[in-house]
Amino acid sequence: MIYTVTLNPALDKTVEIPGFALDRVNRITDMRTDPGGKGINVSKVISKLGGKTIATGILGGAAGKAILKALEEMGLESDFYFAEGETRTNLKVVDGENHTNTDINEPGLTVSPRILEELLGRLLEKLEGNDLVVLSGSLPKGAPKDTYGAWVKACKRKGAKVILDADGELFAEGIKASPYLVKPNNHELSRHVGRELETRQDLEQAARTLMEEYGIKKVVVTMGSEGALYVTETETIYAEGLKVKVGSTVGAGDSVVAALAFAEESGMTMEEAVRLSTAAGAANVMCSGTQAAEYEVIEELMPKVVFEKFEKISVAKTDDIRL
Repeated sequence: MIYTVTLNPALDKTVEIPGFALDRVNRITDMRTDPGGKGINVSKVISKLGGKTIATGILGGAAGKAILKALEEMGLESDFYFAEGETRTNLKVVDGENHTNTDINEPGLTVSPRILEELLGRLLEKLEGNDLVVLSGSLPKGAPKDTYGAWVKACKRKGAKVILDADGELFAEGIKASPYLVKPNNHELSRHVGRELETRQDLEQAARTLMEEYGIKKVVVTMGSEGALYVTETETIYAEGLKVKVGSTVGAGDSVVAALAFAEESGMTMEEAVRLSTAAGAANVMCSGTQAAEYEVIEELMPKVVFEKFEKISVAKTDDIRL
């Protein structure tokens, strides 16, 4: 089973505003609302791929009830903790004329250590060996910065593989617990090492340093339209980005994570995982809002994925990579 954890979910309202600009009246031409948050997005995509997940996290208020109802209508199994307060509503502004996507995100709920402990306990009761846990996204107010690190350790003790998709301090703390796979994008990995990683070799070297220092088995670095690097203990695969019509870039990285989790649970080869995740990311870019692309679209894109394999490079023992 794949469990997705969204500790700071959102009701995502996506609006299309041609020629969006500051200090003027902007008129919406189209609008949609989706249950969102990175883990929830992962569950939606896995469902389209034919897999099953249990989505868990923290919800509150009317927005939380709306998210739960939407997930039920999608047929997604969930086990959310309802807390006092209101789940955030995030606004996504898509401007087709200027080709921009602007996110305006609310802060969300405030949680206590007791709530986090109870939710983690409920998850651990269900976990069995060979289960997968996806930890992704921001944390609610009140959650310690090392929350993901603590959850990685706890899930690993139950025999589960953990995939971590986070940024900044959350990423830095989470990798200390040696998750199975991490998926930073190129900007997030650059911020982590403290310098701009400009080439694929720079990114691969930084990824391998993470693996060697923290015992991480796989690192996938997404680079937007430029594709992605898939780094394992023995090889590196570079997949080119697919050229598709952009509907919304929100959730594209979550689609990659979803495909990687589904591929891992299904026992796919790395090459199969590369094709599936690249196609899933591109297919979801074609969608509006954070809706998940239909499998037929993903399947149609898979033969178009172009990738090449490289032998493992050795990590240079210099001060250039600072972790």
